[in-house]
Amino acid sequence: MFTRSVIHKNDDDSGRRQGLFQALAELESKGHLQGPQLDVYQELRDWFRHHLKQPSRFARATRPHAKKVALGWFKDAAVEHIRQMRRMAALLVEHDVAVDVLQTKRPGYIVYEDEHQVAAEPFSDTPT
Repeated sequence: MFTRSVIHKNDDDSGRRQGLFQALAELESKGHLQGPQLDVYQELRDWFRHHLKQPSRFARATRPHAKKVALGWFKDAAVEHIRQMRRMAALLVEHDVAVDVLQTKRPGYIVYEDEHQVAAEPFSDTPT
């Protein structure tokens, strides 16, 4: 099973619902995260920078400037990563941003994989 956390706003690149990393970065850039919330966000951002690899691909196409449509999903074994995502979700909920947790056995065409995650171009029946 694979897990993905999303908000209800669509991402400009993928056209699918935006993930929590982008949603929180947007709140920070608008100055909505301050004090203890900003501290928690920065702690979480740093944790993920040290414990999660940046996918090297977000598209099946290998041509330059291919549209990045792959979505990130955590593997079931990434228990600590999923726990940290729940903390990120809590920050968004404090700002009245609804968060949904999606699960699937079929995330799509996998274009990147490591021990904690996959990036996959979704199938037509993949929840996004």
